[in-house]
Amino acid sequence: MASRPSAAKKQPAKKAAAPAKAAAKKAAAKKAPAKKAPAKRAPAKKAAPAPKPAPSPTGGIYRLVRALWLGLAHAVGAVFRGIGNGAKNLDPAHRKDGIALLLFGIALIVAAGTWADLKGPVGDLVEILVTGSFGRLDLLVPILLAVIAVRFVRHPEQPEANGRIVIGLSALVIGVLGQVHIACGAPARSDGMQAIRDAGGLIGWGAATPLTYTMGEVLAVPLLALLTIFGLLVVTATPVNAIPQRLRRLGVRLGVLDDPAADEYEEFPEDEARYDEQWREALPGRPRRRSGAPQSYDPDGAEQEALTKRRGRPRRSAVPQPATDRQPDAVDIAAAAAADLDGAVLHGMPPSPLVADLTQGVRVGDREPTTPTPVPGARPRQEKLKTGGAVPDLTKAPPEEMRDLPPRAEQLQLSGDITYSLPSLDLLERGGPGKARSAANDAVVASLTNVFTEFKVDAAVTGFTRGPTVTRYEVELGPAVKVERITALTKNIAYAVASPDVRIISPIPGKSAVGIEIPNTDREMVNLGDVLRLADAAEDDHPMLVALGKDVEGGYVMANLAKMPHILVAGATGSGKSSCINCLITSVMVRATPEDVRMVLVDPKRVELTAYEGIPHLITPIITNPKRAAEALQWVVREMDLRYDDLAAYGFRHIDDFNEAIRNGKVKPPEGSERELQPYPYLLVIVDELADLMMVAPRDVEDAIVRITQLARAAGIHLVLATQRPSVDVVTGLIKANVPSRLAFATSSLADSRVILDQSGAEKLIGKGDGLFLPMGANKPTRMQGAFVTEAEVALVVQHCKDQMAPVFRDDVTVGTKQKKEIDEDIGDDLDLLCQAAELVVSTQFGSTSMLQRKLRVGFAKAGRLMDLMESRNIVGPSEGSKARDVLVKPEELDGVLAVIRGESAG
Repeated sequence: MASRPSAAKKQPAKKAAAPAKAAAKKAAAKKAPAKKAPAKRAPAKKAAPAPKPAPSPTGGIYRLVRALWLGLAHAVGAVFRGIGNGAKNLDPAHRKDGIALLLFGIALIVAAGTWADLKGPVGDLVEILVTGSFGRLDLLVPILLAVIAVRFVRHPEQPEANGRIVIGLSALVIGVLGQVHIACGAPARSDGMQAIRDAGGLIGWGAATPLTYTMGEVLAVPLLALLTIFGLLVVTATPVNAIPQRLRRLGVRLGVLDDPAADEYEEFPEDEARYDEQWREALPGRPRRRSGAPQSYDPDGAEQEALTKRRGRPRRSAVPQPATDRQPDAVDIAAAAAADLDGAVLHGMPPSPLVADLTQGVRVGDREPTTPTPVPGARPRQEKLKTGGAVPDLTKAPPEEMRDLPPRAEQLQLSGDITYSLPSLDLLERGGPGKARSAANDAVVASLTNVFTEFKVDAAVTGFTRGPTVTRYEVELGPAVKVERITALTKNIAYAVASPDVRIISPIPGKSAVGIEIPNTDREMVNLGDVLRLADAAEDDHPMLVALGKDVEGGYVMANLAKMPHILVAGATGSGKSSCINCLITSVMVRATPEDVRMVLVDPKRVELTAYEGIPHLITPIITNPKRAAEALQWVVREMDLRYDDLAAYGFRHIDDFNEAIRNGKVKPPEGSERELQPYPYLLVIVDELADLMMVAPRDVEDAIVRITQLARAAGIHLVLATQRPSVDVVTGLIKANVPSRLAFATSSLADSRVILDQSGAEKLIGKGDGLFLPMGANKPTRMQGAFVTEAEVALVVQHCKDQMAPVFRDDVTVGTKQKKEIDEDIGDDLDLLCQAAELVVSTQFGSTSMLQRKLRVGFAKAGRLMDLMESRNIVGPSEGSKARDVLVKPEELDGVLAVIRGESAG
């Protein structure tokens, strides 16, 4: 009754709400109490029938029966809820065992009824249910029940697989019984129940009759066979694509087949788990529990509450705590492990990593209790140390079989009838196997861990890679830990490991880890032959591929000089620079013919490259005179211009394309031209000591080097510049800008390292081949141990090359080989005076005009003219104001200079 006035109020409220929002809010406010009014007067509604006439006796009986029924229902429900709560508090493992024992009991009863003809009501019931349903196969039902019970006993932690097994067994039973029913003549119900029992039973009859009626026995049997195979695959959790592997595995177990790779079958348990997960996800109507939801089973309320409070605390630092605090944590962790294990058994989920570690025999006191569960895919950081496990060795495994380089038939036949064979790699010695991890590595790991603990840095060593010279230890940082915390401990780490040559890389390229490089106490020798035998070298037949050494990760380092395209090699005396040059030249001789690569060797020291004198790859004899080296570089510039002229004339952008077109006959000289086109070889110019050249003719050498490095890449001309004096006056800014690849060996100062690499690091190298390789395009250098080739190996390779072919030199490389016989016209009658002045200046190594005036007793004009004549013949340098001129000729070269002035042969 109270609803009508409220409804009356509601109508005008709705009309007023149309034009304004305020009216709508007011109407809503009035609407709310109107709806609540009937709810408050609900008891009055029940009491309303009181004033009505007295009820009939039938209504009273109805209410009495209803009350009795509800009371009985509540009582029964309370009893069953009590039983359910008791079962809930029962141990999950006990519940599984109870089900298994129940199945064992049923299997015994069925076996007694089917195998022993059990008499009595139970026997009759077994005959009706089991024999009537399964027919002739009722003898197998007890075995099937026993197998299911055994599974419950052995695998109580996998309840999620029960649904899959039930479906698989159902399909298997239906398919088999249907085929048995058809095989026994497919009796119908009109033949009697005994005939059906003697066949496939009611299950077989129900599976086979519809198929034989609709499509005949010809198709019914294959369909039932497919259903049987499907059930068998589902029960055994075998995907179709895994059938051959499973059959092979069965043959191995039975001894029929050999087992060439036993580790191949270790992955099937993971496949079965993944199969169960996919099957479980495919089931409809199964709400999936989120991983973060609380477990429904609570074995101990007090312990669970304590664990919850403990998990709610803020995360502490990962620095290990003193031993006095570990005992309470161990008790709590044991309780957490028990709870987690029970939850895993109840819900079919794998235990947490904490329980997994505890079940693997890890000491509880060695683990930090507040360490959170690691994120899937994240790398474990602290666990590798705190669980007592060894830090893994991440060094690259050496190749099992060192293959020789394949013969390249297209390079063996040179122009004409000359046959050239490459030197065999058997001429180069084989090195021993790389050294594996030792006790020294474990001691260093312990020292680093101790340093991090003492300075309270959340970091741990997660692995190391052992190189021939140094070992790099990978350190991963905890959350919110700055990398500077590690780099600031450089001196402390060096003190802890007792080594001054500690180098820190932050971070390691390609990894989220900081690298600490510490020298090995036992160094290894890297042989050139091992690097050249690498499989990568066998697959790449580029003639400019050279061997450099072995990196800190255990892998061999090779580089293509054509892709660098120029390289600067620098290092102090004894750092391994000359050995690197020997490896480069030997690599070219082993892999390339003289028609592939020609070389110009500049050796101002006169002793470093003499072993290569007379090899067929040389285009000119080894140059030892710095002045003739400058002339050779000028010739390289002219050769580069000639090659670019041909490239421009025939429309090619690189010398490789031009050579390929010549070999394929696509490029021909113009008509009337007598020139015969031939492929251009790569031209490799190696300067063993750049500092001597820059001292004698700095302007000419720098101009030639800059011009070559800027343009010669497409022309197939490449430079290797080596120096033991990496200063700014030798390696100038223009040279550095045009030589992108760098190889730095140990330097004596930080300034030299910055000149070579434009960054620090080379000053911390330990010498004897230890270097930093920075190829073109790389941001950070790679630490490597340079390869080494002995003099005996070089002699064998050189002798092989000399026996194959004699060198063919070009006369136009150094113009100083032939001098003019006549005297220059500008000398005139001052020949004797000029010879005296040259002898005086060269012997005293002091070029001064005033000295010539005093010594030769000539005027200023004559002395100045003599000085200009000597400058034009590169005896003295240009004028520098009032300072004395630089003398460019050494005293031992005086005879040759005088012969040139007189117009004689320099010999």
